[in-house]
Amino acid sequence: MSTKLHVIVDGCGLPIRVVLSPGQASDKAVAPALLAGLAPGRDLVADRGYDAKALLDLIAAQGGRAHIPTCRDRKLQRSVDPELYRHRNLVERFFNKLKHFRAIATRYEKHAANYLGLVKLAAARIWMRAYESVS
Repeated sequence: MSTKLHVIVDGCGLPIRVVLSPGQASDKAVAPALLAGLAPGRDLVADRGYDAKALLDLIAAQGGRAHIPTCRDRKLQRSVDPELYRHRNLVERFFNKLKHFRAIATRYEKHAANYLGLVKLAAARIWMRAYESVS
């Protein structure tokens, strides 16, 4: 009955990829589909929900670097550069911009495909706003 939005944004906070998953699904399970087809050699900043060895190996195989804090229950803790990890708030800012669209914030649309379509339409409007403010 519930869903989660997973989003990849660029360095300006503009969405690159949006994926919808069942609410009970783990973030780690969706990550390979989210990363598929991205340009190799990118840095990835994510929260603890994406901490999995398989995901770290996938990012490394694509030539990128993962900046994901380790879950607290792991024996071996990785360190993450705090300056770089601060850029994760770009995703949070994107979600805040999405909440300005009432149909998305209230989850008015009950069908997953239609809801994802609304999210992508809102993402396109966010892109257009950013493009208009530059020119």
